[in-house]
Amino acid sequence: MFEIVLIRIALIVLGSLLLSKVIQYLIKRALSKELKLYKSKRKRAETLIVVFGGTTKFLISIASILLILSELGINVTALLASVGVLGLAVGMASKEIIADFIAGIFIIIEEQYSIGDWIKIGSVEGVVKEITLRKTIIEDDSKIIHSIPNGQIKTVAKKE
Repeated sequence: MFEIVLIRIALIVLGSLLLSKVIQYLIKRALSKELKLYKSKRKRAETLIVVFGGTTKFLISIASILLILSELGINVTALLASVGVLGLAVGMASKEIIADFIAGIFIIIEEQYSIGDWIKIGSVEGVVKEITLRKTIIEDDSKIIHSIPNGQIKTVAKKE
């Protein structure tokens, strides 16, 4: 019986890794078509690939963990209910994190800046190395990496 559970868990892990790779491929393929049509949108497409790819990996990981817990005999329904209540409490306590995510969504939707752009946020200026829903990473001229929570970004200067 235990061997069957281990095989199912291995299949879940393998399936989630495969699903993640397939979805990442489809995202890159869909956005690369846009790149061919609009070469001026290259930075935006690269940014979207990173954001969608990271979000996809996160969601698939959560689903895989829930499936594995279910295979181990843990009542996932009760766990989700508990996590939901806990999530509400944590959400109320972590307004800054929620603000970061909302600001990150607007940064991406409004195309304020993309990976590879030179920008200035407050006293920090440099090249955007990474954008996630939570933070923006900038490398300045001295090769110093700055991580700025998106919720703290009020004004952005962008060099075209």
